[in-house]
Amino acid sequence: MACMRTLLDGGLQDAKGKVYQMKCTDGTGQLVIHAVYPGICVVYNTLEAAACQWEEPLGEYMLEINHCREGREGCHLPSGACLYLGEGDLSIHAMDNCAFQMSFPLRHYSGVSVIVDLQKVVEHPPEILLQSGIDLYRLKEKFCAAGGCFVMRARDEIEHIFSAFYTVQDDLKEACLKLKVQELLLFLWQIDVASEKQREQYTAPHVETVKKIHHSLTSDLQARHTIDELSKAFLINTATLKATFKGIYGQPIGSYMKAYRMRHAAMLLRQTRKSIAEIANDVGYHNQSKFAAAFREIMQISPAEYRRENTGTGAVSIASTAEK
Repeated sequence: MACMRTLLDGGLQDAKGKVYQMKCTDGTGQLVIHAVYPGICVVYNTLEAAACQWEEPLGEYMLEINHCREGREGCHLPSGACLYLGEGDLSIHAMDNCAFQMSFPLRHYSGVSVIVDLQKVVEHPPEILLQSGIDLYRLKEKFCAAGGCFVMRARDEIEHIFSAFYTVQDDLKEACLKLKVQELLLFLWQIDVASEKQREQYTAPHVETVKKIHHSLTSDLQARHTIDELSKAFLINTATLKATFKGIYGQPIGSYMKAYRMRHAAMLLRQTRKSIAEIANDVGYHNQSKFAAAFREIMQISPAEYRRENTGTGAVSIASTAEK
């Protein structure tokens, strides 16, 4: 999650770091920044929004190493390509190659960014980094040659490094972050970029088409569309449709829509007095038994049990009409 230079220079200080509230037009966002070494900070990003944007990039000598913990994050690069990070993925880029807007297809995102001001670190290098022999300018060229953005798929080594970022106690955070930043830089220093399989990039027109398809699918949950029907209606190749949809939303269309329908059904169970049969029909299931099986698969509980556990006694009588 990229952040503006002003985020590095001020903010509300508390025991957990500098706290910033992001201005998102359709949700909320919070950044918590910890200074680790001169020129290096760790940023905790939490957003409940579809998108956020800022005014300007930070420049070619600002390097961002970004880890996605939950949700998905997407950006349109200046080259016109679109990149999406999923859970556990890692991205590295110079911040002059940073889009002015980030999108969050699942309307939820949390992760950690390590921001490195290369010029400041070189001027005042921490002793522990000097001993490691890491050349940060060469590290930047290694991953960001020709203005590129490097995206590494989730792997055990990344999970091992970043798990401590999210679980360390506040009283140990300063010391832990110093160690984990060093470990991260050493890990990246040893990576053979040529042998790494990166995340796919997508074209902006295909992304916009798939977002329209997503809107169409989620606007009418009673309708059922095949991949071929969607491909013809929106003039997009079926293979491109399937690959781009999964790249943006993290799942194949069928799996994504099943989960989407069940989450919507869960909301109706909590917030309305509709019968389970009516809710099943609302989300595109005419067979109540098939709906109940799908709901249990996604939510790990039956619709009736879910309603009993998530509503007051006023809805219990309705739950008695649950699946037989």
